[in-house]
Amino acid sequence: MKKSILYIVFGLFCLNMLLSGCGADQNVKKGDAFFAIGEYFDASAEYKKAFSRTPTKEKEKRGERAWKLAECYRHINYTAKAVGAYQNAVRYHYPDSSAVFYLAQMQHKQGEYKSAIKNYQLFLDSVPDHELAKNGLRGAQMATEWKDNPTMYTVKKMALFNGRRADFSPTLYGDDWDEIVFTTNRNQVTGDEESGITGTKSGDFWHSKKDENGNWTQPETLEGDINSEYDEGASCLSPDGKTMYFTRCSYDPDYPRYAEIFTSQRSDASWSKPQRLEITRDTLSLYAHPAVSPDGKWLYFVSNMEGGMGGLDIWRIAIGDHGLGGVENLGAPINSAGDEMFPTFRPNGDLYFSSNGHPGMGGLDLFCAKPDQDSAHVWRRIENLKYPMNSSGDDFGMTFEGVYNRGFFSSNRGDSRGWDHIYSFECPEIVQTIKGWVYEKDGYELPEGLVYMVGNDGTNLKLSVKGDGSFTQVVKPGVDYILLGTCKGYLNHKEEVHIDTTLVSEEVILQFPLPSLSAPVLVRNVFYAFDSAEVLETSTTALDSLVDLLNENPNITIELSSHCDYRGRDEYNLSLSQRRAESVVKYLIAHGIPQDRLTPVGYGESRPKLVTRKMAEQNAFLHEGDTLTEAFILKIEDKDKQEICNAYNRRTEFRVLRTTYGMDLPDSMNTQLEATKEE
Repeated sequence: MKKSILYIVFGLFCLNMLLSGCGADQNVKKGDAFFAIGEYFDASAEYKKAFSRTPTKEKEKRGERAWKLAECYRHINYTAKAVGAYQNAVRYHYPDSSAVFYLAQMQHKQGEYKSAIKNYQLFLDSVPDHELAKNGLRGAQMATEWKDNPTMYTVKKMALFNGRRADFSPTLYGDDWDEIVFTTNRNQVTGDEESGITGTKSGDFWHSKKDENGNWTQPETLEGDINSEYDEGASCLSPDGKTMYFTRCSYDPDYPRYAEIFTSQRSDASWSKPQRLEITRDTLSLYAHPAVSPDGKWLYFVSNMEGGMGGLDIWRIAIGDHGLGGVENLGAPINSAGDEMFPTFRPNGDLYFSSNGHPGMGGLDLFCAKPDQDSAHVWRRIENLKYPMNSSGDDFGMTFEGVYNRGFFSSNRGDSRGWDHIYSFECPEIVQTIKGWVYEKDGYELPEGLVYMVGNDGTNLKLSVKGDGSFTQVVKPGVDYILLGTCKGYLNHKEEVHIDTTLVSEEVILQFPLPSLSAPVLVRNVFYAFDSAEVLETSTTALDSLVDLLNENPNITIELSSHCDYRGRDEYNLSLSQRRAESVVKYLIAHGIPQDRLTPVGYGESRPKLVTRKMAEQNAFLHEGDTLTEAFILKIEDKDKQEICNAYNRRTEFRVLRTTYGMDLPDSMNTQLEATKEE
């Protein structure tokens, strides 16, 4: 009886082992199917079951299944689990020596530098020319020294921006860099399904902006039609802030997912429905992590397309008025045999990116490449940002607060699950800048304006302005600069500035008020003696500015007009205003302006002031389009408000008559140009 029971137990044990083996094989098949389409999280669950169901005596199978499990963990950033799985693969003598290399990489990423060095050296004994292993060994050897001697960077985790899942790839934008968009896969994102790649929901863009006190508000989903059921990833904006380029990874249950780049246009605070950007006709390569160069002429991106130097390389393509140009690989020293990802720019042209192919502290490290002085798109040697910007984990996705070396980046340092979080950074440095505003004289900003900037050091730039008409440009100490503000339909305005040598950051503020070519322009602060045409001394500054403007725009002729309020006899006011206009013209002639460029006209009270939007904003009792006639003013009961209207009417103005003075043009062409201006 006892023997029978033992036989039955033994039989059941054998049957169980047989069924386990069959079950393990099924798990492997399922895992392979998930792995083939890039769903590493789902694949890892199957491989884990297969490994646990494989008897210890079947060492070859356990080694192979440990390898597959490790590969999944490596792809989804489960670094600690990947270390254990690769160790099992090595322990069971998995024949591919890459297991030792990847084990070293994962230990490197865990900050286990001594173990990583040992395994890099072990791997290099058999594959001595392996570039990634040699660079990995060098990085692991230097990492401890970098940690012991940190750089000047300050790094802080941004609690407000980070949820319970991954938050990464921040992008600052806005006229004052007071808005931020980043990717998150927290539970509140669009869609209900969890990704087979990561085991989390697909990423969405979220947004925050600063309040009136300069504090960041609670993040919320980005307005518009950008977010979808698919994965939205790293983004960037064009220099004018109107176009967003971003990564999207769509879903197909039967084929691998390939990341693509999409674009969206901004309208007010909302973003339009995205359009796919076709960089090449290659449908079997990924395109991700877009970055637009500061001049707006190049789109940089990441791809594994044929012709690269390693896994993922950084490429670029020209952005033209008629579409995209041909693609170019950045080559060395940027790209390596590893992965180069997440390119981004500082406004000064410095290129920042992340790499696991160059010597680093582990995972993706942040690097900076300086442009060559003779070519903005040829790169000198690259520099590792070291500790504390870099860590043993993945560090990537930088964004800068304008011209300053501060902003935000992403890192999964210190997170056992591998979740990415957003950190702030700042590096103290002396930055001297010019900040200017281009706007209509007595009006509003001119976002279509351009500023031409030359310096006695050879600087020659054309600067676009932002939506509020402003621009910011880094300048060099000890240099003299001339800046010319321009805009179609307006006169030019010039400013000259000398940049002092200083030990602190300074910002020079300049204003570029551009007079209209088509509307009368007020000459402020021109004062006359009471009941006289005599120009007072207090008018000198205003009239000298008018002299400068005429010298800066030598091809214009103007009508210089003087106006009175309704008080006094019409004939007397007409005569007085004419004499006052002539007095101003005499001043301009005395200061070098040719007489034939100036036409004095006195209008008396015949042309009362038309209320502009700016005037209406400054005076609640006025409305844009009102005309300050005598009848209009007398209807106002408040005497102080009446006097405000009379003061507006008492004015000196100029109006551009011609823009071809001094040009040797046929009379017919002059007539045509003036007719066009009138239209």
